[in-house]
Amino acid sequence: MLPRQTSPRRGVLEVFYKFSPAVSPDAQQQTARSAEALGGKLRLVLSEPGQIFGDEMEHPCFTLPGTNSSQTRTPSFLLGGFPAGETAQMGSAVSLCSTYLLALLGNCTVLSIIKVEESLHAPMYLLLAMLAVADLGLSTSTFPSMLMTLWLEAREISFGICVAQMFFIHTFTDIESAVILATAFDRYVAIRHPLRYSSILTNSVIIKICVAIIMRTILILLPLTVLLVQLCFTRVNKLSHPYCLHPDIIKHAGSDTRINSVYGHFALLSTLGLDLLLVLLSYVLILKTVLNIATWRERLKALNTCISHVCAVLLFFIPMICLSMLHRFGKHVSPHVYTFVANLHFLAPPILNPIIYSVKTKVIRRRILRMFCQRGVCNSRAAICHQSRHDGHG
Repeated sequence: MLPRQTSPRRGVLEVFYKFSPAVSPDAQQQTARSAEALGGKLRLVLSEPGQIFGDEMEHPCFTLPGTNSSQTRTPSFLLGGFPAGETAQMGSAVSLCSTYLLALLGNCTVLSIIKVEESLHAPMYLLLAMLAVADLGLSTSTFPSMLMTLWLEAREISFGICVAQMFFIHTFTDIESAVILATAFDRYVAIRHPLRYSSILTNSVIIKICVAIIMRTILILLPLTVLLVQLCFTRVNKLSHPYCLHPDIIKHAGSDTRINSVYGHFALLSTLGLDLLLVLLSYVLILKTVLNIATWRERLKALNTCISHVCAVLLFFIPMICLSMLHRFGKHVSPHVYTFVANLHFLAPPILNPIIYSVKTKVIRRRILRMFCQRGVCNSRAAICHQSRHDGHG
């Protein structure tokens, strides 16, 4: 039975729910109380099973105030994360843009050096290249919406774009986590079996590991996305960050989110949680192996090969753990704390990882210094030639 057409009335909010268990009576009552608090009226129209909505109704759970059922629109979100007064400051936008360009420059430099140097076509550096790709994807997924919020003051984002951004952010986050785990295993094999390292971890093995990482990420995140698009969002909601994250989105759903929450916890524990546990186990085994080495000099030499990776682990997992705890249990925490921890989690690794690995990896460091030296020599030669021409004309 289709809902009866009504003339637009001011202060009337029509919310259309599909007739499914996803919409609980508690959610309906909560939405009704919200509408009454706004001084309006709420009419819930439960559609019968098999009812077909029009093409305009992309999301049947959202209706504009004062409109009929044929004038619905897709739900949207307002990006948060920055104080209202800060959006007018060009300095913040310029610094953020510079940070993004620095992340692009650093990771692209690492990738180009690994591609050019044949001596770097080894398992450890292939994992480093994949880490750089994950950092590029993560920064490219988050920075544009942050720049739009700061520079253009464009806070509204549609439901479809928000879901797509959420998928890519979580995808590259999970890939980076898995690459860090693979690198920890690489360091353990290099220290535990140095003579058999090249035979255990070959390039083909690393390629298979990378394919497995991508497959695991897609298989876990696709159901998360499918479950999310089934939820009902009854109004324009303000998010806690200048980008879309799964825990932040489901907080604003008008329907039952228990399945989404449970699967979200499962996805988090089976990817980031499991990776962190295995990374800690790898370093326990590494320390056990190092302590069995006879001399202190050899012990320090073995641990020195892990310094850059330890920095990458700390940069990635500590802000991630803090952010997850805030989302699950920090209901009364200041929004500024959310903003700082989230930005630290998504901005710090893409910028600092290339710097750390460039400083600690001798081949990459020498290649970068050689590039700067060559440019310096070319500039010096050009200046000398220009000066000699000027003297000749004189």
